[in-house]
Amino acid sequence: MQTHLIRCFGAHPGSGNVAMVIEDGPATPAERQVFAAAQACSACVFLDAGEVMEADFYYPHTRSPLCLHATLAAAHVLFERGGPTVLTTAMRGQLLPLMQTAQGMFVSVRRQAVAPIGVDAALAVHLLGAPALQLAASPLLSSVGSPKLLIAVRDRAALHALQPPLARIVDWGKTHGVNGCYVYCQTGEREYEGRNFNHLDPALEDHATGVAAGALSAWLGHGLTLYQGAALGNPCRIDTVFDRDTVLVGGATYNVH
Repeated sequence: MQTHLIRCFGAHPGSGNVAMVIEDGPATPAERQVFAAAQACSACVFLDAGEVMEADFYYPHTRSPLCLHATLAAAHVLFERGGPTVLTTAMRGQLLPLMQTAQGMFVSVRRQAVAPIGVDAALAVHLLGAPALQLAASPLLSSVGSPKLLIAVRDRAALHALQPPLARIVDWGKTHGVNGCYVYCQTGEREYEGRNFNHLDPALEDHATGVAAGALSAWLGHGLTLYQGAALGNPCRIDTVFDRDTVLVGGATYNVH
């Protein structure tokens, strides 16, 4: 078994969301989940050789159809040795074209259909446990492979004051097939800051959520820069490029030494 630790979406070389890339690792989903739960990183991706290399994603608590920072980690490993330049996801067969630019690693994703679930402001503030919260826009569901409930708040103060009942969010997400809530605010022209809530443990709050950046860019219909993790001591930056229904999501990647 070969393992590689990669920092992804780092705002500088010492920061970034760490993912582990595993080659020739455990074979079954159950074994992979046990392995992922034992690692000191936010996500693992198991690579399996085939006609198109397959990527199987795991958080410490669950298997996932897509994790973009782990995809960037895989791209970093693969580009260091010259390819391949496309992956397919294990759970849903989603093709993930990869590319390397001067800004870092990028993955191409497409806007996905979401289930017709009714969402409104009352549901959003209920899930966040903040009945007095003033939203900046109506909440909505969007997906580039892992659906998110996107909730816009007015400013950073509102964003960072949130202490939601995580079990409520997780239970609602499991019932409706939605991978948690992503709460964000606009901080500048096409610049945003966000927080992701899809874990039961507050200590596992994500430092950078690529699928949320992609989902937000797909909904807004333009590229953006999304900042995350600074309040957790790990500043991250995610950049997107929008072209019709396709979104490039990427950022800097670094080997963990």
